[in-house]
Amino acid sequence: KNIIMIGPTGVGKTEIARRLARLANSPFLKIEASKFTEVGYVGRDVESMIRDLTELAVNMAKQEEQEKVKTKAIELAEDKLLDILLPEPKKEIEKDTEKKREGMLEVVKIESANPVSTREKLRRLLRKGKLDERYVELEITDKSFPLVEIFSGAGLEEMDINVKEIFGQILPSKTKKRKVKVKDAIGILTQQESQRLIDIDKVVEKAIRGTEQNGIIFLDEL
Repeated sequence: KNIIMIGPTGVGKTEIARRLARLANSPFLKIEASKFTEVGYVGRDVESMIRDLTELAVNMAKQEEQEKVKTKAIELAEDKLLDILLPEPKKEIEKDTEKKREGMLEVVKIESANPVSTREKLRRLLRKGKLDERYVELEITDKSFPLVEIFSGAGLEEMDINVKEIFGQILPSKTKKRKVKVKDAIGILTQQESQRLIDIDKVVEKAIRGTEQNGIIFLDEL
């Protein structure tokens, strides 16, 4: 399963390998090396290369699964956005009557004329882009973590740790409110809904299988 391509720089060896990977829908990783490259601190060992290739495969599998649920995710995102743009009407209002003058309040229930019709009209305007410039407030999950530098002769690859994963487990995810335009909000909400709809375990399993069977590492010797 190995292919050796010989030729001067710039003739298209990398591009051929990249296009083959695209045709085969395979994860592709390019590694540059020279006769001075050393495994470990300066160079790359096999484990780190396979780990990076697997991460690429996970992203590819995730995008494929998100594409499958895209239509459903857009519908759910539209519903959430409509909930923000068209909140539930108040059922009770205070009416100023003669009783109020006497210190009493008369509570009158008011039903919306046709909330479903209004919601569908708003949905049509949303799909036509008529509401794109409006601002809405969204709750967005903030998964940022402090920047940490690790000084070690072994290098981060050999330590076999994932800093983001460690901090993701230790630090709780926070939500923050942001005001964004409707045209941006629909994209954010669609992304959030597609994340909920996909099975991440299935994605990882598919990615590992794809890496094992179809993964391509292109070793470019300088």
